[in-house]
Amino acid sequence: MIYTAIDTFYLTDEELKSSPSSKDGIDETTETTLRIYGCDLIQESGILLKLPQAVMATGQVLFHRFYCKKSFARFNVKRVAASCVWLASKLEESPRKARQVLIVFHRMECRRENLPIEHLDTSSKRYVDLKAELTRTERHLLKEMAFICHVEHPHKFISNYLATLETPPELRQEAWNLANDSLRTTLCVRFKSEVVACGVIYAAARRFQVPLPENPPWWKAFDADKSAIDEVCRVLAHLYTHPKAEYLPVCKEGGSFTMSNRTRDSPHHSVPKDSLLTTTNEDTSNKNGENQEPSKDERIKAALDKLKESKKSDDESKRTVDGGETTREKPDTKLTSDNKTESGGERNKERERGRERTRSRDHERGRDSDRERARDDNEKGRDKINERGAHRSSDKARTGKSKHHSSRDRDYRSSSYSSREKERRRHN
Repeated sequence: MIYTAIDTFYLTDEELKSSPSSKDGIDETTETTLRIYGCDLIQESGILLKLPQAVMATGQVLFHRFYCKKSFARFNVKRVAASCVWLASKLEESPRKARQVLIVFHRMECRRENLPIEHLDTSSKRYVDLKAELTRTERHLLKEMAFICHVEHPHKFISNYLATLETPPELRQEAWNLANDSLRTTLCVRFKSEVVACGVIYAAARRFQVPLPENPPWWKAFDADKSAIDEVCRVLAHLYTHPKAEYLPVCKEGGSFTMSNRTRDSPHHSVPKDSLLTTTNEDTSNKNGENQEPSKDERIKAALDKLKESKKSDDESKRTVDGGETTREKPDTKLTSDNKTESGGERNKERERGRERTRSRDHERGRDSDRERARDDNEKGRDKINERGAHRSSDKARTGKSKHHSSRDRDYRSSSYSSREKERRRHN
């Protein structure tokens, strides 16, 4: 059976002391405060994004691992924290969009620095730059960790260890809270999660004065060492002595989420040449006559003369600009009027052509309709003539039959009359 340990990112105390931040001239206290500040940002942003605790814990571990390889002076804490949250949400299968992460960090920075809360415009250039920086920092994270982002948290070991020790439920909640606080320190980089879980359980038991079995020692059943447990408790106790962490501008590159677009995109105001000349003349006069101190009246006169000159230069520049604009506007108006007349004549011609086409179509349609009507009339006349002929033939046949019947009747009557007369004569 081959066993491969994925969670292998652990450092010694000497390696932590000789970190890249210390090489860049950052002392240990500022490094710890920046670590705590970054973990606070990750925790608060995870709550605002409605992420599970596993995502926030993974993001804090990735944050500590990254700054074990890189310096705080080269990578801004805020942007690295945002990238850690974004990457951890994807690792723990509860992803969030980059837009959501950036909006949350922008709002957090506004609240922390007491700035007016403004919505981050997703169509602005500032948002595009922040999104590109977020993806770039995520690539740096994956590169420094060699794409090995597996993290084991002490929380799952706490529940199992306390179930075997048969401790009260109050101890479980306290140990869970201490495990969450331990993520703000470098314990996740120095010790395995089993050792951190044993240290947290020991600290919680000491607070609630819950006795744990010592004969044999309970930590040996969980592959832990007493010295490591004591170190975990010492680091946690030292953490609670720190004040609330605040941001320290150590990074060379600016990494704020609240920088307005106006300050970036505002054009630089040009300084007039007259003012430059006056300043240069004043500097030369001051250099030549350093010992001669001018009086107050002379200073006031010089200031008034400067104001008058600046007003005159402004008026002249405005006049020149207005004159240029008027001269430019005149040919433009002529061209526009010519274009309008040409376009109007072309439009009238097109309209007349369209009317002629419609008239010709209507005329052709009228001719076709007249022809169809004549055809229909002819067909109707023919039908009527045929009907009349049929009626006449039927009438003739009927009259012929009636005449034939009448002749027969006459013969029959004449024959019957003659026979009667003969019989009468015989009798007589």
